[in-house]
Amino acid sequence: MTSRGSKATARPSSEARAVARTQTLIKGTGGIGTVRKTTLPGGLRIVTETLPSVRSATFGIWAHVGSRDETPTLNGATHYLEHLLFKGTARRSALDISSAVDAVGGEMNAFTAKEYTCYYARVLDTDLPLAIDVVCDMLTGSLIREEDVDVERGAILEEIAMTEDDPGDCVHDLFAHTMFGDNPLGRPVLGTVDTVNALTADRIRRFYKKHYDPTHLVVACAGNIDHNKVVRQVRAAFEKAGALQDTGAQPIAPRSGRRALRTAGRVELLGRKTEQAHIVLGMPGLARTDDRRWAMGVLNTALGGGMSSRLFQEVREKRGLAYSVYSYTSGFADCGLFGVYAGCRPSQVHDVLKICRDELDHVAEHGLSDDEIARATGQLRGSTVLGLEDTGALMNRIGKSELCWGEQMSVDDMLARIAAVTPDEVRAVARDVLGQRPSLSVIGPLKDKQAARLHDAVA
Repeated sequence: MTSRGSKATARPSSEARAVARTQTLIKGTGGIGTVRKTTLPGGLRIVTETLPSVRSATFGIWAHVGSRDETPTLNGATHYLEHLLFKGTARRSALDISSAVDAVGGEMNAFTAKEYTCYYARVLDTDLPLAIDVVCDMLTGSLIREEDVDVERGAILEEIAMTEDDPGDCVHDLFAHTMFGDNPLGRPVLGTVDTVNALTADRIRRFYKKHYDPTHLVVACAGNIDHNKVVRQVRAAFEKAGALQDTGAQPIAPRSGRRALRTAGRVELLGRKTEQAHIVLGMPGLARTDDRRWAMGVLNTALGGGMSSRLFQEVREKRGLAYSVYSYTSGFADCGLFGVYAGCRPSQVHDVLKICRDELDHVAEHGLSDDEIARATGQLRGSTVLGLEDTGALMNRIGKSELCWGEQMSVDDMLARIAAVTPDEVRAVARDVLGQRPSLSVIGPLKDKQAARLHDAVA
């Protein structure tokens, strides 16, 4: 990918343009829900989902880079770069970028995760060409000027401070460190004050050029759109920037591999003068490609996925020990996490931990009842559909699926897969995951005697 100010290359010949490959991945009824994919010369992938019944469209570009791709000294560079791509290109200033989308009532944003980054805009269907042009310009034409790096550094340091002021958020970063230690998955996505202060414009530019070429990108668009028009508009935008050339390069493959986590019994306490103690009790989970993830989804829902879940009922409804208590899973390419979060008064920490540990141990040994599994299965199927009721969620689904799995699954297929989960599969994954010795992260104003007892919860 060229930096801002470079000259665009000549348009490729008709022969080069003819090698674009288009596939229908999911065939909807009457065009509705149809997912198509085109791979352009140079390795850029474009996936779309057509929904003629709506009047909006969401356009996004996913980059195959996250915080786990950073060295220790580059920690925070991916997120820093996310900010900088909004600061201006050869064609647009930062104000031009934001005002173009604001002027049509659209929404534009971005997010950075441990394994990917996404930039997107949601607009009326008639304004989709504008959204495509703006977002593609940001991704291909960022200058990453020294003065922008210096200005945005202050904003990012404030974002780090804001996160640290929210212990209910910060405890999840602490839990990642507890589980992964000092490796990329254990470091915060935002970076630290020290690493952010040490990043320079030159280092960020090199990071940008390495990770933002077309082979690392997936374009995703959902809504009242026409696939062929989106392809033409994206292609024109990338060619205008000189960022799309027929080099014969193939798209980068989804991440793969297996990482074994051996963190049993680790405890990390961060002392803070807070009104509540915030805790995460958990253990290694499943990689996102693990076939057992469907059963894990049902198990997680039954344990802490709603008001009828075991943890909610035992901790909040029956005893009133916490306002917020839930379980969650995080799946990465090669490993995963399962965690239980609760926020409670510091004096109640050990009671809450005992209840959570007892429930996890009981389910690991005895499993869930058939009624609990049936209820969780229905809840998970319903929430899956309801979570895909807008074009932004659909864009996220198809973009992430292409980047992380290299394939698409229809909503009907997902629902069928959830419905096919058997009680025996749920009980088996409960034994495998919950039967492990947990680790623990706590943020709060615990006294020395209380802190000393934390190891009891993971013994």
